[in-house]
This record gives sequence, structure tokens and C-alpha cells, in this order.
Amino acid sequence: MVITHVSADGYKNLSGADIYPHEKLNILCGDNAQGKTNFIEAVWLMSGCRSFRGTRDRDFIGFDKDKAEISLEFTDSFRPQKIGFEVKKSSLKDKIITLNGVKLPLLSKLFGSLKCVVFTPEDLALAKGSPENRRSFIDLSASQLKKSFVYALNKYDGLLSQRNALIKEINFGRADRSMLDVWDVQLAKTGAYISVIRDTYCNNLNSYTESLYNKITDGNENLKLYYQSTVYRRLEGRTDHDGELADIYLQKLRNGIEDDIRAGYTLCGVHRDDVCTAINGLSVREFGSQGQQRSVALAMKIAQAKIIRDQTGEAPVMLLDDVLSELDMGRQRFILENIDGMQVFITCCDTRVIGEPEGRIFSVKGGNITKIKG
Repeated sequence: MVITHVSADGYKNLSGADIYPHEKLNILCGDNAQGKTNFIEAVWLMSGCRSFRGTRDRDFIGFDKDKAEISLEFTDSFRPQKIGFEVKKSSLKDKIITLNGVKLPLLSKLFGSLKCVVFTPEDLALAKGSPENRRSFIDLSASQLKKSFVYALNKYDGLLSQRNALIKEINFGRADRSMLDVWDVQLAKTGAYISVIRDTYCNNLNSYTESLYNKITDGNENLKLYYQSTVYRRLEGRTDHDGELADIYLQKLRNGIEDDIRAGYTLCGVHRDDVCTAINGLSVREFGSQGQQRSVALAMKIAQAKIIRDQTGEAPVMLLDDVLSELDMGRQRFILENIDGMQVFITCCDTRVIGEPEGRIFSVKGGNITKIKG
């Protein structure tokens, strides 16, 4: 998968940006606050994903602009494709989103067309950060392979909100606890399915991260990654989410009703699960050094890209936003060696971080992007 053309105008500070990327390596260089990350974010949005910076719709548009426009052309193994995006300050809800000239109702409908993996400095804390961040990583990664998984996640969130609202009503004496069973049955079925998908992905991810981490440490340390469920002791690759697994989940919810009512919300379920990593048997989150934690995060993000490539036959576009400057030379080299064969966009303040690579270098200044080499 290769991006062949990107233009962006009015997206945050980007002004008349129009580039034809190299099929392998593209470096966007410039001082801070010039628009490098805005460009990476614009490309990421065209993959149908929400902003990795949490940008709200109204903040897409630059302060002195009336609208934001993005156009992106790419080729996959089948054909060239084109994505268009436009949003006006006067009508934020009426976005114009097109894929190959066909208008789409939502940005999320682009999901699965342009496959990207974004890697930011915040991702370096993936191993030691909150369980929510790791769940989000797994959910996005699994969704890139199975688009229907997004529906299950959204359904679960809706059911959980309804159940938690009912628990509050029970606490106030305005509802009977027997009413929870209606939500519990649905929550159990959806939760069991999510558990199976996550566990399956984590098992696959583990096989990649184990090998990658072995390379980083020259075989001196052994990494294990696994899905930790608050409902099941061990899933061990089970897939019967419609059968016994749903029954186990339902019973877990029923057994915890008293505790949930006292707490005021649902204490157990996929919304409380985690993805755990251990080096030589010790928890990376609790005992890992900063170097080990960063190496685990590198292995997880590179594994995400390799899994997409191996399972879909399409190498994703790698978006590295100011990551290399946070790493030592050994880890920088490790990243570049392991994303060979993928189109890469790297932002940095100093091209010396990259060395003398084959590709194109673009200067980013005041929202303008200019090719300076390649």
C-alpha cells in the first residue's frame, strides 16, 4: 500500500500543502509547531480512524480558515484509489467525505481502505501506561483485520452505559435489580465475543513480539504477552463465544451484582481487562526499566504492522511522528530495519537522526511543505 499524492489546505495550520511522496521513505523536517504532526494526523484521519491527538471536529479547521480540505491518493495491490475530505466552519456536521468519488456518510466508513499504523512518543509508554491504552491498542489493531469488530465494541459500550445507568437508578430506589438481567444477557454475549477476538489477536501478537524483542536484546531476554481477562481464568484460544463462554460471562455478572450496586457501576468485564507483558517472567509494567518498556512498545507497534501485512497481503503505511528522536541509535536502527518494505513517513527536527537514507526529504515551515531532496 503506497500513498502517491497528498494535499491539505486549512487543516489546522497546513496551507496549500501538496506533495508526491516517495514509495519508501519520506522525512518531514522542521522546527516544533510548524505543522509536521498536523500532516501526519491528516493522513491518519484518511484511514477512517479518530485523531490520535483527540482533536475535535471544530479544531480541524485553522483559526484563519473557513474550511479544511484533504485529498489523498494511494494504490493497493488492486487499483489506485482516492479519498476526499472537506469540512466547513459554518456547518461542522455536514462533512463531505468521498472514496473514489462515492460520498460516504461518516469518516469511519473509510476504515479499512487505507491501512496505516501510527507511532507517536506517547506509544512508547504503552507497556507501562494504563490498561485503557493497551485495550485501545488491541481493539484498533484487531479492528484493522476484522471491521465487524468495531460494531461489537460500540454495542458493548452502549449496553454497558445502559447497565450502569440502571445500577444508579437501583441505588436511588427507582428501579428493581431484577431489571439488570435484560442487560446482562446481552452484555455477556457481546463481552464473550470481544474477549475471544482480543485473546486471539493477543496470541498472534505474542508470536511476533516475542521474536522482535528477542532481536532487540540479542536473545538475552524473553518477552511474553498475554490477554488478562477479568471474567475468564484462561481462554487458551477458545472460540465458543456463543456457548459456554457467554454462560460463564453471564454468571460472573450475576454473581457480582451486589458489588456493582455498592460501587455504582459494573466492576467486571472486557472494559476492565488488560494486556500484560512479562520479561523473563517479571511484569514489564511493575518491574521493567524504561529501556525495557520502550523496547516492548517498539515490538508491539512493529508487530501490529507486520500482522496487517501478513494477514491482508497489504503492507500498511507507517507514520512515525517524532519517535526516533526519543530513542537511542540502536532502537532507531531496529525500527528502520523492521519496517523495510513499507512506505514510511517520519517527522523530525533534525534529519541527522535518520542518516543518509534513500527517499525524499520535505521541509515543513509555517504550515507549508516543500520538497528539498529526492
